[in-house]
Amino acid sequence: MATVDVPAAMAGSICDVLVAVGDAVDEGQEVVVLESMKMEIPVESPVSGKVAEVLVENGQRISEGDVLVRISD
Repeated sequence: MATVDVPAAMAGSICDVLVAVGDAVDEGQEVVVLESMKMEIPVESPVSGKVAEVLVENGQRISEGDVLVRISD
């Protein structure tokens, strides 16, 4: 079973985690909302599959490239 990491495209803080472990997601589905520079930026799953891990929580500060969610096929 392969997993795909969903990284943060920029530094900021987590506004909302929209998925939980075990949830089915479609390619392009929003999984996390990131706040950066006073803007809310949706982070989408690059693949369809199931959420294997959620590595962030609301309010957490993150850096560019940090893994937010892992999706398994």
